[in-house]
Amino acid sequence: MNHKTLLVALLFPLALIACDRPTVVNVPPAATPVPGPAGPPGETGSTGATGNTGNTGSTGSTGYTGNTGATGATGNTGNTGSTGYTGDTGATGSTGATGATGKSGEGSTTVIITPAASAPAK
Repeated sequence: MNHKTLLVALLFPLALIACDRPTVVNVPPAATPVPGPAGPPGETGSTGATGNTGNTGSTGSTGYTGNTGATGATGNTGNTGSTGYTGDTGATGSTGATGATGKSGEGSTTVIITPAASAPAK
């Protein structure tokens, strides 16, 4: 029996705490009026003011330099030039001076006569 008294003594404060709660009253929300049929449309409103112009954007960065182009093809050879004019015939030269008369030989002159060839032997 000692146990029962102890158990009742422990549970009794819990029971009192449970009964000490405040009462919550749920108040129903106020009645919302139901809208009726739509009325006629209103007049068109006036045009709004023009908006401000936006700021000018920043200048873009400078682009990269392109690659050097390829070397072009060799050009065609030019035409051969025309033949030049033939010059005029030159003037006739002057007559040469007359030569000097020859000198006689010095000393005696020797003339060698060779005999005629003999007939061949048969």
